[in-house]
Amino acid sequence: MEEEAAYNRGALVGNRRFRERVGRAASLMQAVGLEAILLTKPQNMAYLVGDGRLCAFTVVSKTGATYYGVPKTDLEDVKKSSASEHILGFEDEVGMLHSLMHIWNELGLEKGRIGVENTFLKVSMFEMFKHPHAKPEKLEFADATSIMTDLRIVKTSEEIELMRKAARVADEAMKAAVQSTRPGVAETEIAAEAEYSMRKNGAEEFFRTYVASGPRSSIAHGVVSRRKVEDGDIVMIDLHPTVNGYHSDICRTVCAGTPSEKQRRAFETYLKAQRAAVRAAGPGASMTELENVMRDLFRKEGYEEYFVGPPIHGLGLEFEEPPLPAGHAFFHGEEPRDELRPGMVISIGNCGLYLGEFGVRIEDTVAITEKGHEELTKYARKL
Repeated sequence: MEEEAAYNRGALVGNRRFRERVGRAASLMQAVGLEAILLTKPQNMAYLVGDGRLCAFTVVSKTGATYYGVPKTDLEDVKKSSASEHILGFEDEVGMLHSLMHIWNELGLEKGRIGVENTFLKVSMFEMFKHPHAKPEKLEFADATSIMTDLRIVKTSEEIELMRKAARVADEAMKAAVQSTRPGVAETEIAAEAEYSMRKNGAEEFFRTYVASGPRSSIAHGVVSRRKVEDGDIVMIDLHPTVNGYHSDICRTVCAGTPSEKQRRAFETYLKAQRAAVRAAGPGASMTELENVMRDLFRKEGYEEYFVGPPIHGLGLEFEEPPLPAGHAFFHGEEPRDELRPGMVISIGNCGLYLGEFGVRIEDTVAITEKGHEELTKYARKL
């Protein structure tokens, strides 16, 4: 079959941004002896070929050839948003396997190593990719997680501008959530106001919204409940809108009424620690150093036993991505990357003080610059 009949061509083929990314990916593959990478994580596919969706795959060869396989129903939509030279449609999982074998044959790959996303692939899908109908017998798989991390960990000015837009959406959504917080209102209602604001202002998606009130604010991940806010409750609100594929992360703690002295002191201590860590953020600093800035202050003020860390993580196309401190990195199957570099974007204040009867946390999205840092989320930090 002629290529014109077998493949479609993406409208963004030739786009400078994607051409440069694919070129860097090809160089990294050559450096570690990979013939190609096979991707299924939507964020990784979007980064390299402009479009990433479920039930799809991308192959990028060490020579820079790009293939994008999607359900046949999605072909026309994908053509508008993809930078892949070869877009093909399949009808079902069997068709996906045959498509992969066709690509390996077309690339002349009877043996060698193909990079895959060990940190994303389900065991069942990995076994499917190893099926005799999906690859030649002597073609082997190796982990390519570090390649995608190397590509994505430092953001370009274009990416940071997209994250500024996401941060503005986060600020507006936080405003809507805080303004709706009062005694008698359910956590679900506060979350609804925030989520409506995010959608209305351009977020195509958002990671899970957290709203936790009263003693529930002392939960590390306060998934929204039907609990109604009571007078004097601490309410912790954590939002993560996605705009043009890029995330922002903001958390604020407010009081529905007049805060007690205990609540106020814990809040002011956390705010002081978080602000000190933000001031310390810059090129050459490490996430460990920023965490220690916070821990030292909590120790001095008598709150260390209530602090659960680490309080810093990277973000971008994903809500939580490298750079990651050691514990987070191990959990995500990544290598720890502690030193901050210009172009990295991090969240500072990811973990709070959890005192049992209530908790406090303040979190902001921060971009590392050549001379220091830029705070992307700006909503008021007031109890």
